[in-house]
Amino acid sequence: MPEVITQDGQIKADQWTLVERPAEGETIELPTGPAIIPADIWYANKNQFAGRDDVGVWLESHDEPGILADSVNDLPIIAVNFPKFTDGRGYSSARLLRERYGYKNELRAIGDVLLDQLQFMKRCGFDSYALRADKDIQLAAHCLNFFSQAYQAATDTNEPLFRRRVS
Repeated sequence: MPEVITQDGQIKADQWTLVERPAEGETIELPTGPAIIPADIWYANKNQFAGRDDVGVWLESHDEPGILADSVNDLPIIAVNFPKFTDGRGYSSARLLRERYGYKNELRAIGDVLLDQLQFMKRCGFDSYALRADKDIQLAAHCLNFFSQAYQAATDTNEPLFRRRVS
C-alpha cells in the first residue's frame, strides 16, 4: 500500500485511491474504499456524490479551486496535482482553498512532489504529501522543517519576519 507523510512528519498508509481520469466516452468507476476523483467530474455529478465521506477530489494545476467554493468543506480531502516540479500553480490553489474558501479538511499534494518542496507546500496549507515514487519518504520529515524561520507571511504565520518581535 502506498504511503503519505503528514505535515507533522508522520508516515502512514494511504487509505485513499487516486482515480485517474477516464478515457473519452467512458464513465468513472469508483474502487471499493475511499477514492479521490477529478474535480471536474465530481462537479458535473456533485448531486450523485453529495454527502459521501469516502469521495474526495483532485485538482489539476490548471483547474480553478473556485469550482469547489460552494461545497468545499463537504469534501473530506482535496488533492492538488503538481504535474511537474516547475509548475507552481498548485501552491496558489492551496492558498486559495485555505484562505479564500476556508477549507478545513485534508489538503494533499500529489504528482511530482519532491523533498525540497515540502516545507513550501506546508506553508501554503498542505497537510499531507504523496511523494514521487523515486523519493525516500524517510527523509521527508526532516525536509518539512528544514528552515527554522520564514521571511514571508503564509498560511502558517500572518506576519513577515521583520514584523515579528523577538521575545
